[in-house]
Amino acid sequence: MLDSTFKSAFERKPKAVSLELQHEVEQFLYWEAKLLTDRRYQEWFDLLATDLRYWMPIRSTRIMREVAQEYTDENGFAHFDDNWHTMKGRIRKIMSDVGWSENPASRLRYLVGNVMIVPESDDTLNVVSAVMVYRTRQERQLDVFACERQDVLRRVASEAGFQIASRKILIDQSTILSNNLSFFF
Repeated sequence: MLDSTFKSAFERKPKAVSLELQHEVEQFLYWEAKLLTDRRYQEWFDLLATDLRYWMPIRSTRIMREVAQEYTDENGFAHFDDNWHTMKGRIRKIMSDVGWSENPASRLRYLVGNVMIVPESDDTLNVVSAVMVYRTRQERQLDVFACERQDVLRRVASEAGFQIASRKILIDQSTILSNNLSFFF
């Protein structure tokens, strides 16, 4: 999809964007994190474009000469590889009482930082950010996930100002010990 365009956008240090654009994008990402933390999933879903690709390739440990193969490619296996319709189903499940993996619900905290922006066009932005997800569940389950998110944001005429057209999550762990990945990154 947009993977090769995105990669080439960040092969070199990005040129500085205006402070206004940097602030606007960061506020959007912080707002998104707040919606997820507060379990306001329907409002969060409204931030997703109908042509969305939301995926987390699988990471494996590789020797230095094979580092380019560290993550599965676009056609390989993934922890999840969703579109707008499957995300709608995931949200319907997470908000119901029948999904055991989120009943009782996880308590989540998202830390977003290191935001870099490369404009692709007037209304499309390539955005890289570092994200830490802290999750507690039940009485003793604790998970911490660190990842790089590669987002393609589109400017839209809404209160949020942007929609997420694509999200690739590059998780730092090669072995995920969590009981499930039933939440969103």
